[in-house]
Amino acid sequence: MRHHRATEIHDPATIQQRYRDMLAVFVTVLSLTSVGHSAPLACEKLVRPLVQLDLHNLVGRWALVSGSMKHDADNLSKRDSVTIDFYNSSYTQINNFGDECRYHPRNFSVEGQNLKVTESTFNLTVTFFHTDCADCALFTLNLESPHFNSEDFILLSKRRQLEQREMEEFRAQVECLNMPPPVVMDPSKDLCPEQKTSDPEDQTEKKA
Repeated sequence: MRHHRATEIHDPATIQQRYRDMLAVFVTVLSLTSVGHSAPLACEKLVRPLVQLDLHNLVGRWALVSGSMKHDADNLSKRDSVTIDFYNSSYTQINNFGDECRYHPRNFSVEGQNLKVTESTFNLTVTFFHTDCADCALFTLNLESPHFNSEDFILLSKRRQLEQREMEEFRAQVECLNMPPPVVMDPSKDLCPEQKTSDPEDQTEKKA
């Protein structure tokens, strides 16, 4: 019996199998350790707020490419397109609902890397982040009101459609912030025309 056990232990096939088992365990532990340390580091690099906002680069027309919303994501998917026209101290968000354009002008103040919008019924804080997309604007929207609070993560661009690697970066940033899967806008849908106005009330314009 002892001779049989010794033969089993020193059998080349048995030794090779045990080596493979040990190697598999080692690789698994190493992988888990690597993921545990690399994920936070990757997110720290991916999600970096701007230290200072350059308002000059923000001025102009931007199209919504994609957005992640913790609340009312269905409302975003119902819009054909969303445009934001930034000026020196104000912006106008224009929502295209197919047969009509709705204009929402707002005044803002700049505080570091943030834009602040203060209205009688809500406070909005816009915080900008770094992105590898050269013609994109990336930011969070935090809305506070007596009856409703929301948090959104928004990707704007001068282009209607981004490259795959740029969208992959945005989706990774969404995951780092533990936000819901983003809604991607249809780049074939029309944008509404620009309308400069100082009227703070929402406006609606029928398409011709």
